[in-house]
Amino acid sequence: MTDSASLAPTRALISVSDKTGLEALGRALAARGIDLVSTGGTADALRAAGLNVTDVSDLTGYPEMMDGRVKTLHPAVHGGILARRDIPEHAAAMETHGIAPIDLVIINLYPFENTAASGAGYEDCVENIDIGGPALIRAAAKNHAFVAVLTAPEDYDGLIAELDANQGATSLEYRRMLAARAYARTAAYDAAIAGWFADTLGEPFPDRYCLSGTLSQRMRYGENPHQEAAFYIDPAHPRPGAATATQIQGKELSFNNLNDTDAAFELVSEFEAPAIAIIKHANPCGVALGSDLKSAYGRALACDPVSAFGGIIAANRPLDGETAAEIAKLFAEVVIAPEISDEARAVLAAKKNLRVLATGALADPAARAMTVRSLAGGFLLQDRDAGRITEAELKCVTKRQPTADEIADLLFAFTVCKHVKSNAIVYAKGGATVGIGAGQMSRVDSSRIAAWKAEDASRAAGEDVTRAKGAVVASDAFFPFADGLLAAAEAGAEAVIQPGGSIRDEEVIAAADEAGLAMVMTGMRHFRH
Repeated sequence: MTDSASLAPTRALISVSDKTGLEALGRALAARGIDLVSTGGTADALRAAGLNVTDVSDLTGYPEMMDGRVKTLHPAVHGGILARRDIPEHAAAMETHGIAPIDLVIINLYPFENTAASGAGYEDCVENIDIGGPALIRAAAKNHAFVAVLTAPEDYDGLIAELDANQGATSLEYRRMLAARAYARTAAYDAAIAGWFADTLGEPFPDRYCLSGTLSQRMRYGENPHQEAAFYIDPAHPRPGAATATQIQGKELSFNNLNDTDAAFELVSEFEAPAIAIIKHANPCGVALGSDLKSAYGRALACDPVSAFGGIIAANRPLDGETAAEIAKLFAEVVIAPEISDEARAVLAAKKNLRVLATGALADPAARAMTVRSLAGGFLLQDRDAGRITEAELKCVTKRQPTADEIADLLFAFTVCKHVKSNAIVYAKGGATVGIGAGQMSRVDSSRIAAWKAEDASRAAGEDVTRAKGAVVASDAFFPFADGLLAAAEAGAEAVIQPGGSIRDEEVIAAADEAGLAMVMTGMRHFRH
C-alpha cells in the first residue's frame, strides 16, 4: 500500500437497515457526481427522494432471491470492492469480467442486537443475522487503501466534511480510521450473535467468550489522575442503573462515580420498601428502610454521617422534593433514583455540580447476568450474585430463637452484607444499619470496626448507649473462630445471621448459646471482592 494522499469516490454502494439520514446523504453524494448503487428498500427510499439509483441486480445479473438472503454475494460486487487499483492484474481481471470499481461502501446491519434484546423468538433472531452486510463491510475495510466504508448514520456528516475538505476525495488516514471502526462494528455484531447462541443453548461459559461495548464516554482520567479511562455500555444486556441512566444535571461522571453509583443502585434495588443507600468507595456508609424516602434517608445518614460526606446516594423510589431538600444539606457526588420529581429537580438544581441520574426503573436483583474482572493475561467470568435468602430458608442453630423483629432485621442486614466488601460485618436495628465493617483481612477486625462505627455515631449524636446494643449482626461468610462472634456480643448484638459451614461451627454455636444470642444460618455465602 502506498501513502497516496487522496482518492475521489465515483461509485457508492448503499444498503442500510437504519435509514436515518439516508435521503440527505444520497443527495449530498449525487451532488458530488457519485453514482449510487443500492438494494431493495434502500434503493426504493433513494428513488422516492428523486435520486437515480442502479440496482445491485443490474450489476450481478441476478435478482434478489431467497427472501433477500442473497443479493450482494457476487463477484461483480465484491470484485469491485476488493480489487486493488495499483495492481495491473486486478485491473485486467476487472476489465475482462466487466467489473466496475466501487470505492464507497455505506452499510448498516440488520438490527440483530435490538431484536435479541426485545425477547424475539428464535426464528426472528436468526433472520436478523446479517450475512451480506458484514461481508461487504469486511471487504471494504480490508481494501481501505482504495475504499471508504461507513457503518452508521453517525458517520455521514463526517464523510461529507471529509469530501468538502479534500475537493471531493477521501484521505488514506480517514479511510484507515473508517476501516478500524468497521472491523470493530462487525466484531461487536458477531459477539452479540455468539452471546445469543450461548444463552439460547444454555452455555454461559463457551469455549470462546466475546466481549463488546459501545463507547459512551471518554473520561478525564481513571481511578487515579495518572490513569486513562473510558466508559463503554453493553447494548446487548441493558440493565437499569448507572450505565443506562439519564443524567439530568451536574458535572461529567468520573470513573469512580460510575463504579460507586452502580454499587449503590444495585443495593437499593434489593428492597421492596422505600430504601436509601449511601455509598463511599463502593461500600455502604449507611442503608435504611423507611415509611418513605425522607425517613429512610435520615436513618441511613445516621449510621455514619462523617463518611457519607462526598458519597453517592441511591433511592429505590421516585425522588420527591422533601427528600431532595434533606439530601441538599449534605455534600454528595451523585444522586440516583428511578425517577426525579419536578420538585426534587428544582431543589437539586441549586447544587449545580451534583450529578443527578434517573434510571427509569429498578434493577431486578434476581435477574441472571455475568460479571467480568480482568487479570493479567485474561479475565474472570461469573454469574452476578443474585442469591437471596427468605425466612423459610433460615436455620436456627441456637437455643434462643430470634423474634419476628429480629428475623426482619437479620434478613435486611444479610442483604446489605452482600454489597459490602469482604470480610463484611453489618449491624442493623429497625431496618437500618447502625455499624458497618468492610474489607478487613480478619473477620474479627471487621466486627470490631462495625461496633466502633456504631459507638462513634452514637456518641456524636449525644446518645448514652451504643446503637449496636440490641442490634442484629450479619456476616457475609462463616465465623472461622468464636472471636468475631464474641466481639459482636460484646458490642451489644443479640442475634446473628451467617452462612455457616466452618469446621468450628459447633464451637461458634456454643459461644452464641453461652452469650444468650439467637443465631441463624443461611447456607449461602456472599463474598464480594
